[in-house]
Amino acid sequence: MSLTCLGVSVDVNTEFEAVIGLEVHVQLATDSKIFSSARARPEPGNSVADEAVNKNTTPVCAGHPGTLPVLNQKAVNYAIRAGLATSCKINLKSIFARKHYFYPDSPKGYQISQYDLPLCEGGHLDIEWGEEGEMTKRIGITRIHMEEDAGKSVHHHGYSLVNLNRAGVPLIEVVSEPEMRGPAEAGAYLRKLYAIVTAIGVCDGNLQEGNFRCDANVSIRPKGVKEFGTRVEIKNVNSFRFVEKAIEYEVERQRQVILSGGKLVQETRLYDSQKNRTFSMRTKEEAEDYRYFPDPDLPPLILSEEQVEAIRASLPELPDQKRDRYIREFGLKRYDSTLLTSDVLWGRLFQESVALCGRENGKILANLMIGEGMRLVSSADPDETKGFTAKQFSDLALAVADQTVSMTAAKQILAILFEQGGEVGAVIDREGLRQVSDLSALEPVIDEILAKNPKQVEEYRSGKEKVLGFFVGQAMKATRGKANPALLQDLVIRKLKG
Repeated sequence: MSLTCLGVSVDVNTEFEAVIGLEVHVQLATDSKIFSSARARPEPGNSVADEAVNKNTTPVCAGHPGTLPVLNQKAVNYAIRAGLATSCKINLKSIFARKHYFYPDSPKGYQISQYDLPLCEGGHLDIEWGEEGEMTKRIGITRIHMEEDAGKSVHHHGYSLVNLNRAGVPLIEVVSEPEMRGPAEAGAYLRKLYAIVTAIGVCDGNLQEGNFRCDANVSIRPKGVKEFGTRVEIKNVNSFRFVEKAIEYEVERQRQVILSGGKLVQETRLYDSQKNRTFSMRTKEEAEDYRYFPDPDLPPLILSEEQVEAIRASLPELPDQKRDRYIREFGLKRYDSTLLTSDVLWGRLFQESVALCGRENGKILANLMIGEGMRLVSSADPDETKGFTAKQFSDLALAVADQTVSMTAAKQILAILFEQGGEVGAVIDREGLRQVSDLSALEPVIDEILAKNPKQVEEYRSGKEKVLGFFVGQAMKATRGKANPALLQDLVIRKLKG
């Protein structure tokens, strides 16, 4: 059967490429909502689930007749901050518009957003991906505009309820150019954007509570074709890994539809993470369906150059700048430095720890955090996580630096600290992990190993120097990892050559 796609003949051997653009909704970390005085975040110590239904709601949030929106200045400043951090042009005049749609969780019958004249335009992100970040690309940002969030519909059998706690929560929508060509690029873009908005303090970054959500626009086309294919939007995915998996599934689904002679439909789909598949939600609306027009209750947002420059001057060190500084100052690999600067919590812990143990121990500290610390945290049940403190990491880095413990023992200590808490010194003494650097204690151990392995001794003396690792490994095993590895290796060499 002869098939065509975008005017090109295709068959099972045709190579397709994905065309991906992302729309990311970033919740701004303000205390109050964008157009009312209602709380935008739960009370301190509470999660979203802890808040009573419709507690954080005012007549403005509920769309009562006669109420008027009042713009939150802090939300504007945060949006400008995000625009500057992503190299956008800040428009000194922007306009709020009404985006009409009729769902119960939007009681006004429209959402206040921006359309023709957004706050920020024409930025970019430089992304890296691959095992060591060897793949790089610049992804354009079309626009960043401000808008309000909708409420939440809770569906039961035969009826639905609406919770307006989220209605009016301030968002920025970061719209990329359709320049990503695969799930890995999309994941790298999201991680970079997340690192920036959390580092500059405009977003709390709680993925579970919807602080950072992504809509992925995905289409495919035969390689070499410039025209875009039929676009599908995957709505509201709040995990980097799930975005990657959803795109991967959707690209293959679209490929199979085309190769089977079917026709793709422009639609909105949802991702089911348990079944790892997307499913249709509704046909995709176009801009004209929303009947945008300027909101008559909100005047144009007018800024001055002085306001914008004051916000630019207040920006902290951005993740890429910090990554490059860590490479220079601590001699870290680029990949390791990226890991430490792309997560705001690990980045803060590293800075606090290095302030305690000294910059000269930064590389040891980074190795402890990246090698074992991150592994423990990522594999833990969140309900059982005790976490780490800066003092624990700094004390452990100092213990490795002065050869009180080996790096192998340090990993054991980290696991104990993570599960049980406590102080580094106390764990070292309790577990008997203090490193042995006493020659008189190590010599008998090595003599016994050499005596038991004459064949390997002869191999080494005949030029097979790789067998040295065997002797060092046996000695480390005999001392339960307590021996000073460098001292041990020197002693083994001296004995073998003696």
